Amino acid sequence: MGPAYEGGDRPPDTVAAVETPTSTRPDLAPALERLVVAAAAWVVVLGFVGSLAAAVGAWTPLVGVVVAVVSAAGAVAVSRWLPRPSGRAMGPVAAAALVLGVVAVTLWTGATHSEQVMPRRDSASYLQATIYLAETGSRPVAVDAETIGGPETLAEDGLTLEAPAFYEIGSPEEPQVQPQFMPGPALVYSLPWWAGGATPVLWAPAVAGGLALLAIGLLVSRVVAPAAAAPAAVLVGACFPWLHTARSTYSEPLAGLTLGAGFLALTLLAGAGEEGEGGRARALRLAALLAGGLVGGTSIVRIDALRETMLLVPVAALLLARGRGWAKPLLVGASVTTLAGFAVAGAMSWRYLGEIGGSLVPLVGLVVLMSGASWWLLRRARAGMSLPSGVARRLPDLLAGAVLVVGVLLPLRPLVMTTRQDPMDPGAMYVARMQAELGLPIDGGRTYAEHSVDWLAWWVGPAALALALLALAVLFRRLGTWWTRGGDLPVWGAALVVTTGSTLLTLVRPGITPDHPWADRRLLVALPLALVLAVAAAWWGARQARQRWGRVAAGGALVALLAATAVPTGLATWPHHDERVEAGGLAAAEAYCDAFEPGDVVLAVDDWAVNHWTQVTRGMCGVPSVATTGRLRDDPEQVLAAARRLDERVRARGGQLVLVAHREPATLRDLGATDVRTVLDTVIMEDPHVLTERPEELDPLRLVVWTGHVPR
Repeated sequence: MGPAYEGGDRPPDTVAAVETPTSTRPDLAPALERLVVAAAAWVVVLGFVGSLAAAVGAWTPLVGVVVAVVSAAGAVAVSRWLPRPSGRAMGPVAAAALVLGVVAVTLWTGATHSEQVMPRRDSASYLQATIYLAETGSRPVAVDAETIGGPETLAEDGLTLEAPAFYEIGSPEEPQVQPQFMPGPALVYSLPWWAGGATPVLWAPAVAGGLALLAIGLLVSRVVAPAAAAPAAVLVGACFPWLHTARSTYSEPLAGLTLGAGFLALTLLAGAGEEGEGGRARALRLAALLAGGLVGGTSIVRIDALRETMLLVPVAALLLARGRGWAKPLLVGASVTTLAGFAVAGAMSWRYLGEIGGSLVPLVGLVVLMSGASWWLLRRARAGMSLPSGVARRLPDLLAGAVLVVGVLLPLRPLVMTTRQDPMDPGAMYVARMQAELGLPIDGGRTYAEHSVDWLAWWVGPAALALALLALAVLFRRLGTWWTRGGDLPVWGAALVVTTGSTLLTLVRPGITPDHPWADRRLLVALPLALVLAVAAAWWGARQARQRWGRVAAGGALVALLAATAVPTGLATWPHHDERVEAGGLAAAEAYCDAFEPGDVVLAVDDWAVNHWTQVTRGMCGVPSVATTGRLRDDPEQVLAAARRLDERVRARGGQLVLVAHREPATLRDLGATDVRTVLDTVIMEDPHVLTERPEELDPLRLVVWTGHVPR
């Protein structure tokens, strides 16, 4: 990521601190850089070490605190590996503006945090996984079959421990519950759960998101100008999709931190100059190992970080072809942590890997293909192969032209194509239901992926995207100039290639159900890249205006260009500035849990009860729970027969079976249930569900839960 400027043999002095004379002013950037890199390294180390403890059922508060402290010490130590390029310093004013801006956004985000408790979306699934891990110390969690009526319960067709985002594994005699996603977020969020319960956990994503914003600001300080750091960080933090995920216990705030710190470390590496010999070479290789480890280590919180690791491969090949020896440890760090992430997933989230195989297998294939092609081209380059002179001469213009062509064609896709998936896929059936509710033509196979650029434009405006595209074209022209003429690698080059490639892959194939605003979290890399490029373009435009017309014109140009991005971004976010998604969800869960007594065993008998309350019952209430499957729920007589058999087994063990329904009381009355009563009746405000337009306001969601007992 970096500024827009025209080519030439030498970039202008605002491109990177290392390309200007050393300043005598105090530089506060290195301390802040070490802070964010240490925080990111802590997340990665804690995730991997904590996974080992959780795998053997030893993730207790004492173990968690010890691991957190030791991981923090290690993270601080490796943060010292960061190179310290000479150049333009981040003085007290710029540093204070950045820190104050990040703190303000963090406080705003935390104060408006969501209370998504029921695992209807991924954030609540992560929260429930956190609670389950913190309360049991294990992942997956072993369930004592005797607490749910014995092994016969799960051996019976139609009864299961499974619920959305929580899989049943093992045997009826030794069943287990396996949470869906990677364990990293649950491990990190379990620490504030132990410290103070739900409220600290719900603030934790805002803190992680704030540190990620700090990383973005520091990167902008290095590649654009120190004064640009605060506007860039605040713009990203105020952009609704970023704000939305940082308000909830998603994995994205943690992934934003590890990726942001990894790209920052990579930028510092690229700006460190020639590798040299001896101690300097060793220091740069350690820094490269750290940068690669952070990017690849994102896999412990999000398995699709494989995409960014994959894009490091051609970058490393280009660097090696130009004699940058530190590219090898960069690849080693990324490869080792990525493979470790997949090993953890294979041991602790293998059902999840199988579920996303349709997206993951092609990505793995692309990794293999890209790695093989990069290795072959590197060998040929070392053997003396080079671009034909005509191509080399035109390479800068070809790269710039390719960026512009792709950037224009992507938003035009709705005119010529409609992307679809298998109409029998569960996601497709969900889309069909949404289309029916929204009055749209029913075509559940549609993914709406051809509108992915529109999703970006919703939140930052078309002017920002145009500025970003022009800046990107100019920067790729500069990369072409570097490759053909030699010289120092632009400090922003490596990070720019990876983030641009990640953005392109995301826009071509978002790979998510297009239910907004939930789906907009897929723009984790794309939105910050677009906003940073737009800010860089504004700074470049101001410089040009100053050189030609003076300071007043420069100030006007800067304000106007920043406003072209900030105004649409602010207007898009404003309707959501004070909303709290599902506020009251914690109180609803507490009221629900209060309905049960010691010895109760819950049977969820309708789809809403299964989807909303099965895992809440187990994790938050500490009450054993069993769910009915969809096939069983279609036949009330079979449900009643299964409930009676389960009731007999539970009573034989000294307990009492409680039937739970969420959809309507008739569900229990149709079963002939006795003692039917309402234990929860409240309304909370949930995210809207829209497919083809920008979400503007929350929708009401009524939560009503009835309980009853099996008739004798």
